[in-house]
Amino acid sequence: MMFDNLSSKLERAFKVLKGQGKISEINVAETIKEIRRALLDADVNFKIAKEFTNKVKEKALGRDVLNSINPGQLMTKIVKDELTDLMGEKAVELNLTNKPSIILMSGLQGSGKTTLTGKLAYFLKNKKHKKPYLIACDIYRPAAIDQLEVLSEDLKVPVFSDRNEKDPVKIALNGIKSAKKENCDVILIDTAGRLAIDDEMMKEISKIHLKVKPDETLFVVDSMTGQDAVNTAKAFNDILNFDGVVLTKLDGDTRGGAALSIRTVVDKPIKFIGTGEKMDALNIFYPERMADRILGMGDVVSLVERAQQQFDEEQARRISKKIAKNQFGFDDFLTQIEQIKKMGNVKDLMGMIPGMGSKIKDIDIDNDSFRHIEAMIKSMTLEERKNPDLMNQSRKMRIALGSGQDIGEVNKMIKQFFQMSKMMKMMQGGKGKNMLNMMQNFGK
Repeated sequence: MMFDNLSSKLERAFKVLKGQGKISEINVAETIKEIRRALLDADVNFKIAKEFTNKVKEKALGRDVLNSINPGQLMTKIVKDELTDLMGEKAVELNLTNKPSIILMSGLQGSGKTTLTGKLAYFLKNKKHKKPYLIACDIYRPAAIDQLEVLSEDLKVPVFSDRNEKDPVKIALNGIKSAKKENCDVILIDTAGRLAIDDEMMKEISKIHLKVKPDETLFVVDSMTGQDAVNTAKAFNDILNFDGVVLTKLDGDTRGGAALSIRTVVDKPIKFIGTGEKMDALNIFYPERMADRILGMGDVVSLVERAQQQFDEEQARRISKKIAKNQFGFDDFLTQIEQIKKMGNVKDLMGMIPGMGSKIKDIDIDNDSFRHIEAMIKSMTLEERKNPDLMNQSRKMRIALGSGQDIGEVNKMIKQFFQMSKMMKMMQGGKGKNMLNMMQNFGK
């Protein structure tokens, strides 16, 4: 999960200020040293790490950390504020004022640019209610055109490609004409992946940029490449003066150096982060929320937002009525599980719950984690699903046998069901919060 190592090392750094008896300048200096070491281990640029810790030290000593009742908490707050500032303070949206608005995708080979183009089309169509149009300008890799055409079909978004044309500028301009005829309002141009040292390829994308005059130029970078990603971003920015960065593969074992360094180096905002392989695994980048996650504080706002995106109002009304009449059954439980699964990777979601990140970092959790629960419920009779109070030992034994689980797992699942039923009754009308509590319960 993203930033696991950095989070655990920062947590250790703050422990220097907890339970150590009297707090002194020596304790604070030791904490600052540990924070700097954690940042360097996360592949943050040395100069940036030094400037960051100098700012933290200055604010810590200037705000009477030494005399604070909770110096560890105050230091955490200072570091959170500085991390937020380092990553850009606020989310920066796409410039979509023109119709059509043109977005040019740039990046290295293997950065996930074509997939990201599809994800952005999904985001614009489903979350911004736009009519996107894709243009395939990678003339060097036929598989990229194939990939974009497949994505186009899956997303039900139009695509323009021309396998006979060898000039990507002409393809882009012809594609824009076609998009205008179809009355599309956002055009996404996928370009060939290139190396920063490849002068010819850099000249080519510069020419595309000059001719199409995009409203947004995005630099797509694989966050797994760490500090190299930052250096590459600078090379691209010198040529294109891009508008924003998209970090892909943040769901992997990334050290986080790119996310923490890239804005300072190129002075451009991180606009999106990719957190998985599915088309909906693209999120707006919120610096403050990311700082919270890095420091183990969770990200409840994003979690509830995701829950509300999957929230079915009619379905919720039916379930609310059932809860009020004590008629909430195992089929309703299954419905809630399906909604959670639609929200994204379960481990990533649980990491958004405050205090859960460190508990689950070494545990393998994915959407298959619910499979045994689904198997147990599907081994019940219709009558048992409607009336959970019917459960007795012989019924549980039959369910265990039918689902391939032991009796202990059946008892655990039934206990979780009744706990969730009780919580949902207590917090009627909480929309996404019901799922938040359910997920936290599964983490125990």
